[in-house]
Amino acid sequence: MPSRTRLIRTVLLAALLVPALAGPRPAAAQDGERVVAIAADLAGGATGTTRLTITLSKAVEARAFVMERPDRAVIDLPEVNFQLGPEAGRRREGVVQSFRYGLFAPGRSRIVVDLAGPAAVGPIETATRPRDGAVLLTIPFQKVEREAFRKAAAASDPAPAPKAVVREAADQRPLVMIDAGHGGTDPGAIAVGGVFEKDIVFGFAQALVGKLEESGRYRVRMTRDRDVFVPLAERVRLAREAKADLFVSIHADSISSAPQVRGATIYTGSEKATDAESAKLAERENKADAAAGADASEGPPEIADILQELTLRETRGFSSGFARTLMGHLSPVMEMSTKPHREAGFRVLRSPDVPSVLVELGYLSSKRDLEMLQSPEWRAGVTGSMAKAIELFFANRATLGRPVATARRAAAIAPVSP
Repeated sequence: MPSRTRLIRTVLLAALLVPALAGPRPAAAQDGERVVAIAADLAGGATGTTRLTITLSKAVEARAFVMERPDRAVIDLPEVNFQLGPEAGRRREGVVQSFRYGLFAPGRSRIVVDLAGPAAVGPIETATRPRDGAVLLTIPFQKVEREAFRKAAAASDPAPAPKAVVREAADQRPLVMIDAGHGGTDPGAIAVGGVFEKDIVFGFAQALVGKLEESGRYRVRMTRDRDVFVPLAERVRLAREAKADLFVSIHADSISSAPQVRGATIYTGSEKATDAESAKLAERENKADAAAGADASEGPPEIADILQELTLRETRGFSSGFARTLMGHLSPVMEMSTKPHREAGFRVLRSPDVPSVLVELGYLSSKRDLEMLQSPEWRAGVTGSMAKAIELFFANRATLGRPVATARRAAAIAPVSP
């Protein structure tokens, strides 16, 4: 008897393909259909080739390239609605260590394959399955020597994700930018039961946006409004170009080796981490672009003159002040870590003119934290307290004046290095 997951996929495939059997439809209707992926199979062959086969509702064009440090193969596709089981991509086979998938940019999806060693991507094949009309997209991987792989990676030309255009509104209310961590091909941390960090933090970010919009006191934007990959530097750029007054990044960490560790931590940006644990966390988070199959260059923002250096110092002061305010409001409603305010070199906290914090809500590796993170009641209480902390932050800013905004108008801030 087929499993429930297999049965659901069969029904879904039938729903997608049966209308096609009734006869041809207008070209415009066919072009407007979303492509759905309902299965992914990984198999090794006698020749040493490992094949990844994706079952699709209709044919698509696929483009592949490889990347080094770490070794990855990336398959770019038109936008695909991935309806795969939670186990998809976790099993190792041949040269494929694992793979992940998701929306990389509006209109574009991506499959990122973690390789167990240097491997070449062979010719991608498309075939229609006779029994039901499903399209099988097969991507072969073959082990190669390191030098050949290095040359292939150097010759690769990955297309950058398109940048969103943000227009400054005439509305003078403070602008709060909410950043849901990870997304698309970058799942973030993964709980034992298969829950993705990207989904947990996106739901929380949406709830926080709702709380802030209810008050009517702020303009609120999100760096991503769906399950899509957004590069780290792009998140900073979005906040700066929108002239955001506050940037709040939402995450949820995981430590599989220490399931007893739990509680929230608030981070602010600094070249020197508070402790080794914070430095390691920042290092992991800063690899998010690589996890999504995108290039990421390191480097702090360039400071062009003394005015900009003072602006950066002042911005970090506001960031630390907000972190302390936030800590005071969150402590009564949620478990906090042993050191609830820390500093580290997170790339999303590098804006020289937007006060920024990163909130780790808890640990997906903690059963208790995971239960709370998935609780609507808990989420409502915590987002309510965060909204109160944000209100107090802007009340204090109004009292103290807005020197950051003044400096922003007085000088052109140097662009943040990606």
